[in-house]
Amino acid sequence: MYAIIEESGGQRKVVEGQEVLVDLLEAGKAAVGSTVKFDKVLVVGKEGGDAKLGLPFVAGASVEATVVESTVMGDKVYIQKFREKKGWKKKTGHRQRYTKVRVTAIKG
Repeated sequence: MYAIIEESGGQRKVVEGQEVLVDLLEAGKAAVGSTVKFDKVLVVGKEGGDAKLGLPFVAGASVEATVVESTVMGDKVYIQKFREKKGWKKKTGHRQRYTKVRVTAIKG
């Protein structure tokens, strides 16, 4: 069974047992083993079978997940700025923080 959920402004397909990086929960202080519930479910279906589509969300559907790691650092992204013909350059970096969760149940 799979579901497509809306999480932090984007859509992602999740399957039971899958580990997913989501935006930081509870400012990085989410307890390992705690349960997280995603209510904004767009599609619920079985592989190769019928799917329920929501307008915009499927009524009564939810995805439950368990926190595996409270804080995970993402890849480093470099930002470089420069001004033409002036000899000015500035290089900075950013690493996004995520929470790693494991999908335990898909209801709907």
